[in-house]
Amino acid sequence: MSVLIDRNTKVIVQGLTGKTGTFHTEQALAYHGTQMVAGVHPKKGGESWQGKDGQSLPIFATVGEAKEATGANASVIYVPPAGAGAAIEEAIDAEIPFIVCITEGVPVMDMVRVKAKLEKSKSRLLGPNCPGILTPDECKIGIMPGQIFKKGSVGVVSRSGTLTYEAVFQTSNAGLGQTTAVGIGGDPVKGTEFIDVLELFLADPATESIIMIGEIGGSAEEDAAQFLADERKKGRWKPTAGFIAGRTAPPGRTMGHAGAVISGGKGGAEDKIAAMEGAGIKVSPSPAALGKTLLEVLKG
Repeated sequence: MSVLIDRNTKVIVQGLTGKTGTFHTEQALAYHGTQMVAGVHPKKGGESWQGKDGQSLPIFATVGEAKEATGANASVIYVPPAGAGAAIEEAIDAEIPFIVCITEGVPVMDMVRVKAKLEKSKSRLLGPNCPGILTPDECKIGIMPGQIFKKGSVGVVSRSGTLTYEAVFQTSNAGLGQTTAVGIGGDPVKGTEFIDVLELFLADPATESIIMIGEIGGSAEEDAAQFLADERKKGRWKPTAGFIAGRTAPPGRTMGHAGAVISGGKGGAEDKIAAMEGAGIKVSPSPAALGKTLLEVLKG
């Protein structure tokens, strides 16, 4: 099994005709099983997109038209920051079940508006400012490098794009493989949080263990640790390894992601690590040891 996407997922691309959208759509089409079915551009409806390997997709003027014509149940957004919020809203209005926004730098106020709309909708949003999601040998949405994945039993959820790949690479090398890897993104206002994904992994019988990668800033990791601690008391638990990035960052400094800022005595690495360890998560001392740490957990 997998979470959120599988070989039956049909994906439309908002921002297909730009350089980034074109490159990553070509990569997705080349990956086992991914069904990229259409592009959306308000001024290019009726045209078609051509990829470098003879790939071709129809372009529709609106998300609603694309959904009706193709039966799409997911959308990926590569629209520039100024228009990304509106692109997400259009997908919500079209009742696309699963929306993935890769765009970095979406204005926070745009996301506040999107979040309010999302809560009253039938859609789930992943991102923005995230690497996307990948289920090995079935579906790739976003910018994750498919060649490092291997079908297996580990669910990966991460705020950091690069460290998502590190966890995937190491679990592949350790022979464990992945069920699904989910990059939730590092922005302070986003669609899907750690708890949402952890709930899906706990409910998925194929996911036998979990890697959770957090960062300094905010309280999402502490909230997730509390969630896992509460679920463990109910008898719902899977072996879990974790890591917190930004341990050496000075207070008050934004490090990379907009959400990775420590303020008001909250969001520090040590607090997050303590919360995770208190919940029974084995925290890796280094991103380079994530696979080894998970193996240690599995061996008891």
